[in-house]
Amino acid sequence: MAYSFFRFLRSIRSTCAPVAAIIGFSCLLTFTFILYQPTYGPGISQRLGWQSWDVIALDKVASTLSNNASTSIDIGQGQDASNDAPEGTDWWDVLKPQESVDSASLPLDVWAPLLPHDTGLSEISVVRCMVRPDTVGDLCLPDTTPEKDSIKGNWVRVERNMNYENSYLSGYLHTYYRRTRRQDVNLITKIHLLEAHEEPTPLDGWTKVETSLRAGVYGAPPLFLWYYTGKTMMDSSAEERSQIITEIDMHFGNDDPWYGFEKLKPPTTLASPGKKENAFMTIRRGVHIPPRAPPLHFSHDGRFKIMQIADLHYSVSVGDCREVSFSPCTASDNLTNTLLGKMLDAEKPDLVVFTGDQLNGQGTSWDPKSVLAKFAKAVTQRRIPWAAIFGNHDSEVGLERLEQMKLMQAMPYSLVDPGPKDVRGVGNYVLKVKSADASMTHLLTLYFLDSGSYAEGYYNFWGIFKPTAYDWIRQDQIDWFLQESASIRPIERPFTPDGAKDLGGIWQRQSDQLTPQNRKLAKPNAMMFFHMPLQEAYSPADIDPSTKRPYDIGSKGTERPGSAKGNDGFFEKGLLKAMESDHVMQNAQHPATEVKVVANGHCHITENCRRVKGIWQCFGGGGSYSGYGKVGFDRRFRIYQIENFGETIRTWKRTEEDNVVDEQVLAGRGAPAL
Repeated sequence: MAYSFFRFLRSIRSTCAPVAAIIGFSCLLTFTFILYQPTYGPGISQRLGWQSWDVIALDKVASTLSNNASTSIDIGQGQDASNDAPEGTDWWDVLKPQESVDSASLPLDVWAPLLPHDTGLSEISVVRCMVRPDTVGDLCLPDTTPEKDSIKGNWVRVERNMNYENSYLSGYLHTYYRRTRRQDVNLITKIHLLEAHEEPTPLDGWTKVETSLRAGVYGAPPLFLWYYTGKTMMDSSAEERSQIITEIDMHFGNDDPWYGFEKLKPPTTLASPGKKENAFMTIRRGVHIPPRAPPLHFSHDGRFKIMQIADLHYSVSVGDCREVSFSPCTASDNLTNTLLGKMLDAEKPDLVVFTGDQLNGQGTSWDPKSVLAKFAKAVTQRRIPWAAIFGNHDSEVGLERLEQMKLMQAMPYSLVDPGPKDVRGVGNYVLKVKSADASMTHLLTLYFLDSGSYAEGYYNFWGIFKPTAYDWIRQDQIDWFLQESASIRPIERPFTPDGAKDLGGIWQRQSDQLTPQNRKLAKPNAMMFFHMPLQEAYSPADIDPSTKRPYDIGSKGTERPGSAKGNDGFFEKGLLKAMESDHVMQNAQHPATEVKVVANGHCHITENCRRVKGIWQCFGGGGSYSGYGKVGFDRRFRIYQIENFGETIRTWKRTEEDNVVDEQVLAGRGAPAL
């Protein structure tokens, strides 16, 4: 017994050393990567010296800088405008700056590619880290000294992992740069990506970053970043300053990069069919403020046209075709974009509304910014104002709706708005369409609501969320809508342009326009856009008293209802309660509601317009080859043409075969009686 006991003690003694080593090493790793967060004492924060964020005025530029203490970048106006147009100029053509960006106040040590920086970069580095860099403090920062930080600026990490598509063992590969406002520091004007055996010629002024842009990827040929430092800011002309590199980003996929950025080739990640997409480093030169949309307005003859684009379902890749009647079909996103351009050129709308599911989700839109960069390209290239709302799949991409909204707000000709923070959802907002005359009278109201994504679901074994029920419009959104509706001032209808009698034939009414009879004081007509239909979109339609047929035109019944199971009563408590006037009622049974049309997406092969209790509920129908469809069912886009200065609302659909189908009048003269 004693012999066995002593053997047991010896065995414990023999295991003490390795166990202690393992525990000690674990503690060291815990301290290094989790507990250790370097803090700087007051000496660092109070250190005096040349700071990279100071504007250093040397003798050569002192007089210039003293007269221009900061650089202001004007941003054009958006939806609201005042009428200070010169004589002979339409009021919406006068864009006054509503706000200006003081570029000298923009932070230099934060990566924010949407900010209009005009300050250049002084140094670039690439670092591979085996853990997420934002969890380990300065452990993965490039080498630096306080003196270099003071002169060239602090290191800024580009928050885009170049190894995102590669295995976990490839690690995290990030670009870092320094940004400075100093006038005596040479700034970067060129970046080249070269293979290991290549180098720029001549070599003077070029610096090679020693870490490959494909570091950690097994079998990938090394690719190195070379940058050229040109003149200092004080020695640069205005043209040369516009060519300095002011931002670095990444773009995934083969489509065009974000507005104002250009791709650097070759790709940092090489595509592998069905597994990986090409990844490109992108750069911005100078400042590129996206052009703003002019205020929405009717034409001089009282017309305003809206094109609804529903359910694009774009991906990072070029997309996969679904249920099409032609073959071969490849690159569905590109084919859809070409179709969009054809439809836009045929209809020439004044406004385009994307009614949700711009992103496919479902694991194919894993880099939302790269997808958002392309979904409205056909519209922005034609300088058409556009608005958008979210669909259920837009929440499946790993980026919150509010962040997506910020990106969309930074796109050309965008009119989107996140809406009030205390109301459920993102994208509850109102746009107003005004008259073309000098009175700028509000003639049409456009409401946009976020119908949500999913109300219920569960997480599977792999931690992936599996939805089981759609969301719906909630009570606080109903309250918000009623509040917005109550704030709209009534106008005298039908509208007569200001000065019509004095301007000869300019305001001459067309033969099919309403004559000023039966005038009334009421709110302008309104339309509403949200993604998922209400339950009432499937309720029995109103009946034509003369033909006994339902007011229901278009394809339906080819798919199951797309409405949510839950309902807070938006149709009854919101739409039917918002009257166009408290005093004017068309008849006792059906008072005139403010909202005449509700436009939905979500259901790709449902595209009917059905009137329920006086309100038309219309589906857009799928227009994308990337979203589900049905062989034999043409992709299509719904058009709304508002005429007679807002009194008449007409709709039709234009198909991919360029056919116009199901034209009907929803409100105004020629519409079915209530």
